[in-house]
Amino acid sequence: MRTGVVAVHPKTTWALALACALASPFGSADAQSQDPPAPQEATPTVANSPAGVPSDEQLIAAGARIGQVRIHRKNIFDTQLTDENRAVFRLANWLHIQTREPTVQARLLFKPGDAYDPRLLQESERILRASQFLSNAYIFPVAHEEGRVDIEVTTQDVWTFQPGLSFSRKGGNNNKGFGIEETNLFGTGAELGISHDSDQDRNSRMVMFRDRQLAGSWWSLTTQYADNSDGSAKDLELERPFYALDTRWAAGLVVKHDRRIDSLYQGGNIVGQYNTRDREETVHGGWSNGLRDGWTTRWLGGLTSSKHNAGLSATTVQPGQTPQNRELVYPWVGVNWVEDDYRQIINQDQIGKTEDVPFGWNTLAKFGYALPGLGSDRNAGIFDIKLSKGFQAAPKHTLLLTAAAKGRIENWQATGAVFSGTLRYYRRQSPQHTFYMGAQFDRGLHLDGDQQLLLGGDNGLRGYPSRYQAGTRRWLVTLEQRTFTDWYLFRLFRVGAAAFYDVGRASGSATVPGVQTARGTLHDLGVGLRLGNSRTGFGNVIHIDAAFPLSGDGSLKKAQIMVETKKSF
Repeated sequence: MRTGVVAVHPKTTWALALACALASPFGSADAQSQDPPAPQEATPTVANSPAGVPSDEQLIAAGARIGQVRIHRKNIFDTQLTDENRAVFRLANWLHIQTREPTVQARLLFKPGDAYDPRLLQESERILRASQFLSNAYIFPVAHEEGRVDIEVTTQDVWTFQPGLSFSRKGGNNNKGFGIEETNLFGTGAELGISHDSDQDRNSRMVMFRDRQLAGSWWSLTTQYADNSDGSAKDLELERPFYALDTRWAAGLVVKHDRRIDSLYQGGNIVGQYNTRDREETVHGGWSNGLRDGWTTRWLGGLTSSKHNAGLSATTVQPGQTPQNRELVYPWVGVNWVEDDYRQIINQDQIGKTEDVPFGWNTLAKFGYALPGLGSDRNAGIFDIKLSKGFQAAPKHTLLLTAAAKGRIENWQATGAVFSGTLRYYRRQSPQHTFYMGAQFDRGLHLDGDQQLLLGGDNGLRGYPSRYQAGTRRWLVTLEQRTFTDWYLFRLFRVGAAAFYDVGRASGSATVPGVQTARGTLHDLGVGLRLGNSRTGFGNVIHIDAAFPLSGDGSLKKAQIMVETKKSF
C-alpha cells in the first residue's frame, strides 16, 4: 500500500575512478540546479501520470485493462543533463552492457490484457528497485483510450562490472581482495564473480554464479565454491520463492557444506580454535491462497538435515570447554503472515534514493522436531521465529521494530538459543537533517560451546577492536545526527555526514576461564562522512569514520579510522 576500529570496503571500478579524475571541477556542487533535493516522503509514482489519464479508482471502476507496456531503459549517466554530458560519462555508457528489455519484463507482475491494478504496478516497482543492477524504477499509466490503459516502465542502470581491488579495515583488522565481478551478465541480471579475499579469519579463493530468474522464470539458482586457507565451502540453492504478495506456491533445495577453523574470542584476541565441519541439506515448499484484505498467509514445510562436527585444533589454546557435535534431522512446518503496507521514503538510510520501507506486520514462525529414528543424535525441538513492524504516528517520526528467536528445546529447556530485538527510530528534523537512534538486544540461553555473542568494531561499537567483548548477553545503543547534503560529488557520489555516540556491553558466562577479558560498559564518540554510491551495484553507502573510545583498557588506540561500504547510512 503506497503512501506518500578502521573499516573500509569501497570496491571501486576503473571506469568510475577514471570518472573521478576527469569529471569537471570536483563534480557538481551546483547540481542542485538540475537535481533539486528530494523530499523526505517520496511522492507516489502515480502522481507522475499525465493529464487526461483517469485516477486509479476510475480506471478500476471502469474495468480498464492494460494495453501497451512501454519499457524505457536509461543508461548509467543521463547525457541530456549538462553535468553528465561529458566524454568520460559517455564512454562509461558505451562500455556498459545495458539491461535487456526481457530482463525488465520478467520482473513485472502484469502484462498486456490484464485488468488494471495499481497495487501490481507498485509491487513491480519494489521488485525492480531491489535488483542490484538498477538504481531506480518507476511505473505509471501514460495513456488511456477505449478501456485500455498504457503503462510506462522507466529504469536506470548502474555500473555492474568490477575488475579491481578492494580494501577494508574495521576493528583494527585489514580486509583486502581482488577479483572480477559482474552483477548484470550480458544484461540478463545474472551474477558471476571470481575473487581472492583475505580477512582476519581466512584467505579465500571463490567463484560464484547466481541467476535470480532462470530463463525468465521466477526460479533462482545460486552456486558458490570457496577454496579457503582453513578449508572449503560449497553452496547450491535452487528455489522458487514467494516472489510477490499474491504468489501461490514456493519450493526449493538448499545444500551447504563448509569446512573451516572457528575461533573463540576474548578482549579481541583468539583464545581457542576448532576445526569445524558443517553440512546442511534442506528441501522445502510452501502454499498460499494469495493476498486477501491486505494480508498474505503462507504455509511452509520441509525436511532439514544439519550436521555440525567440531574438534580441537592442534594449534589451539586450551579453551576449557569442548564444543559438542550435533546431528539433527527434522521435518518442520511454518507459517508466514505478511501485511501489505510499504511506503516510499527518501533520505532515511540512503542518500537521495527511493527506499521501499515495510511498515506492515511480517511474522515468520518455523517449528520442527529432530528424532533419532531419522538419523539425529538426540530428541530436540527446533524453533525459528522472526517478526517486524513499522510505525509512523506522524510524518516526522518513524519507528521500526524487529524481534527474533532461534534455537532448540532439549530436556524442556532452551538450548543453543538466541533471542534478539532491535529498534530503529528516525526523527526527521528537515529534508536534510535526521536524528537516528538504534538499539539492539541479544540474550543467549545454554549456548553451545562454539557460540558467542561478540561486540566490537566489526558490529557497531566503532571505537573498539573487532570482537572486543564476548558473552551470553549483548546490548548496543547508537545515537546519530545525520546530514544529507545537495552535493553530488563527480556526479557519482551523493554526500552526507554523521556525528555519533555508541554505547554497549557484552557480558555473561560465554567466556574462557583464566583469560582476562574487557569488562564494563563501553562508549565511543565519532564523526563520519557518507558517500551515497548511486552509480554502481557494489554497495550503497561508503562510510569514512573516526571513532574515539571513552572507556576500556590502556591498550586501546586513541582513535579508530573506519572506511567501509554498507547497505545503509
